Amino acid sequence: MKHKSGFLIFLFGLLVPFLTQAQQLPQFSHYGFNGQFISPGYAGVKGQTEMNVLYRYQWLGYDGTFDAGGSPKTALFTVSAPLTSLKSGIGLVVMKDEIGAVDIFNAQLAYSYHLSLAGGTLGIGVQGSLTNMSKGGYRANEQGDTRVPFNSSDRKFDMGGGLWYQHENWYAGVGITNLLGTSYQFENREQSEERGTVTGEKHLMVTGGYEVELSDAVDVIPTVLLKQDINAGVTSFEAGARATFNDKFWGGAGYRFGEAITGMLGVYLLKDNALSFGYAFDLTTLGTDAKSATSHEVMVGYRLPKPKNNTKPPIRTPRYFF
Repeated sequence: MKHKSGFLIFLFGLLVPFLTQAQQLPQFSHYGFNGQFISPGYAGVKGQTEMNVLYRYQWLGYDGTFDAGGSPKTALFTVSAPLTSLKSGIGLVVMKDEIGAVDIFNAQLAYSYHLSLAGGTLGIGVQGSLTNMSKGGYRANEQGDTRVPFNSSDRKFDMGGGLWYQHENWYAGVGITNLLGTSYQFENREQSEERGTVTGEKHLMVTGGYEVELSDAVDVIPTVLLKQDINAGVTSFEAGARATFNDKFWGGAGYRFGEAITGMLGVYLLKDNALSFGYAFDLTTLGTDAKSATSHEVMVGYRLPKPKNNTKPPIRTPRYFF
């Protein structure tokens, strides 16, 4: 057990110095089930096809003063599939994020090359992403203010990369987005030549987890996640643990530093636990005057069986070998 606790202490020690209070990328309390969103290196690294659908409704009941605004809402669909014959995998991420008067649609296609390393698998991944950002619904304090964005949108391509190491009982992953630093331009008002610019910031995500078998019926997985806006130097950190009972039910709790306490419940169904349902609940702990008290998240996952090895073993006899 010493090497297990040592790994977690080492990873925690790397992350703690970055702790601040912030939110950059969309956040998911189910991050422990969401490796493809964190790193393109995750693609196919588990050796079986996985699909996940997540929907998050943050700060339930929070409404803007007028027009557009209110609670952030995020929908996410991910696929991870192995390409066994090529020792690699492919992944897909499709996301729609609503943040006030800004709508973001993002699609990512990832490729990961797999290496056998120290009893596990290392995925080295790259991804290309297409993002459409729409802005509108703003209202000027002063009539005719040309600096207020008009209803407009821009679509741009960017890239990302990452690593994912998957061992039998633990994993660690890192991913970085917006490597090209693409800029999005928006008209400040209708039929105006003036434009506002939003630059895509580079974001770093680091995660890890370790499965500990407490008994024949109970396994516990402590997990951590760091997210950092590299350009702004702003970081958020969360940690937690979930327990699986009889390999069918799970429950967990966590803390997003400076923001919320989280809890989750879930169940596996069908043969080999192919189908999974999860629900997560966040209770806001900071800035409650400007936020609603709770956030809610649902997840549905499905995974296909691992491909069978159809290679026939050699047959040896005293006379023949074939």
